[in-house]
Amino acid sequence: MSTSVSAADRSGAADQPPAEHTGAPAPAGPGAPNRPARGGRRVSGADLLRRWAVVLLWIAMAAAFAVANPDLFLREGTFNIVFGANGQLVFLCMAVLAPFCVGEFDFSVAGVMGMTGVTVTVMYAQQGWSLPAAVAFALLLGALAGALNGFIVVVLGVDPIITTLGVATALQGVALWISGMSTVTGLPVSFGRVVTDRFLGMPLFFWYGLALTLAFAYVLHVTPLGRHMAFVGANREVARLAGIRVDRMRFGAFTFAGTIAGLAGVLLAANIGGFDPTSSGIQLLPALAATFLGTAILFPGRFNPLGTWIAVFFLATGIVGLQLLGLTGWISDVFFGGSLVVAVTVSTLLRRRRSRF
Repeated sequence: MSTSVSAADRSGAADQPPAEHTGAPAPAGPGAPNRPARGGRRVSGADLLRRWAVVLLWIAMAAAFAVANPDLFLREGTFNIVFGANGQLVFLCMAVLAPFCVGEFDFSVAGVMGMTGVTVTVMYAQQGWSLPAAVAFALLLGALAGALNGFIVVVLGVDPIITTLGVATALQGVALWISGMSTVTGLPVSFGRVVTDRFLGMPLFFWYGLALTLAFAYVLHVTPLGRHMAFVGANREVARLAGIRVDRMRFGAFTFAGTIAGLAGVLLAANIGGFDPTSSGIQLLPALAATFLGTAILFPGRFNPLGTWIAVFFLATGIVGLQLLGLTGWISDVFFGGSLVVAVTVSTLLRRRRSRF
């Protein structure tokens, strides 16, 4: 990539799309997330509708399911399934989001989650390690997996899609190897209470995901680190000329993604008392669908944690509602696959719209 940047590039850095190879919507430049609207104009009704359209659709969808099947949908158990059974997906979405914010891809997060979930279980239940040592070792492996992605992509310059897909496949094989290609169990019940105990009627896993989302949103929208991430994602070369340590930001995003994905694996293993090494791969598609759909919520055209968090439960409501109507088995693949295509399409259209202003 050329290091020469035109004057137009310098003056309009915050409005430039991210690197072409990412295909990601353009995040905002430094300081942009704090502005209510471009040029200081007032937010119009159309702007508000665009920001909250998915939420309104979510409400309409829930109402439709409630009318179609009130006996099953309007139950506390359904509410708990939608909001209490997707803690690991929130963590995976935040892991996917960090590389997107700096214009990179990481498709290995589900593989990292599977490896750490199996590792903490095997080290404790089969190798006799103490639980803190097993947890620390699993988290270290997650961070190292993210750092490995960062080294190959940032230092060696290898394509991030190929790199992270390869790492994900390798980690899946490692998880199958150390587990003996079978489900591993044996984590203590007391460890499970770390995520299954309830606060205000919801499991702690839900609150952990919400806390992570709020913390990530604060960093991304308020702090200089978040503005630098957005700057790097918007135009890497201009960010480099502005003095931002671009490669350090990219490497840090990959390491953060690996660490959070590893934490998701440990918490999921605690939640169910063990881990099935073949189950992690199916989590990637929902995570991508929610992350891209999140760009249509609250901050149209931008990857943002709060929009992604809402998208997770929008998708969960759709899946649970359709299953309660009798559409089981195949419906999750159709719904998540279709949602991903729609979300990417919407994200692309929003990116083009922002680039015209």
